[in-house]
Amino acid sequence: MSRTAPTAMEQLLSSLDIERLEQDLFRGTSPQVGWQRVFGGQVIGQALVAAQRTITADRPVHSLHAYFMRPGDPAAPIIYEVDRIRDGLSFATRSVVAIQHGKAIFSLSASFQKAEEGLEYQDPIPAVAQPQDLPGKEEMREAFLAGAPDHIRSYWERERPIEVRPLSLEHYISDQKLEPQQKVWVRTTGPVPDDHIIQAAILAYLSDMTLLDTALFAHGRSVFDRELQVASLDHAMWFHRPSKLDDWLLYSMDSPNTNGARGFTRGSLYQRDGRLIASVAQEGLIRDRAKA
Repeated sequence: MSRTAPTAMEQLLSSLDIERLEQDLFRGTSPQVGWQRVFGGQVIGQALVAAQRTITADRPVHSLHAYFMRPGDPAAPIIYEVDRIRDGLSFATRSVVAIQHGKAIFSLSASFQKAEEGLEYQDPIPAVAQPQDLPGKEEMREAFLAGAPDHIRSYWERERPIEVRPLSLEHYISDQKLEPQQKVWVRTTGPVPDDHIIQAAILAYLSDMTLLDTALFAHGRSVFDRELQVASLDHAMWFHRPSKLDDWLLYSMDSPNTNGARGFTRGSLYQRDGRLIASVAQEGLIRDRAKA
């Protein structure tokens, strides 16, 4: 009897369910999907799961700060070592180091807080077209992939656990210098467990998608430009409100600065009902190999 291959979403959930080796030691693996290096969002998500599994359930994550130090090897397991920095009355702090081939490839610090009442305010959700009014995955393939180079076609045709529906595709098909901002709708391609640990990890995973691309718009360049070396350097995230991730999220991004072979980007993640659920900041390497 043939067994159906797992979907991309099932592979993501499996990869986030990291194995506990010892009290504060965990092991994660990567989906074997042909990537040359581990996707940064996966390492963030797995490290966050490792940290959260050393925290009591009444303290959800409220912020994380991470550094990427070496590219991850998709063929090798990743060891996550958690340091219990502090457990206070309201807050707890954890540090996580991800190790491959005997070397640190990534580090994360995260803070967790018991739920409290307090002053409340948020920026309103931007007024944009709704996801159902935008071209779907198949329509985007037909319109965008005709005549596209092989490496771009393979990127867009690959099955993913997160569907991305951009408000505009102009930056992918134009070499014009554009405003360094973009908005995309994102959603998971399968159900998400009713588990705040996994929900936070998936949100962290998808927060690394499309973000650094925004820093290239002002230069008329694209992440698909083979003369560019583009990679995440650090990543910070603040979790404002819980979300079950059962609908589309609007990811609104902008880039106020590029210099020194680095690009800085910011993002806000909203539910469709307008609730701001997370804020993100990232700096990434943007190196022009042609000028190196």
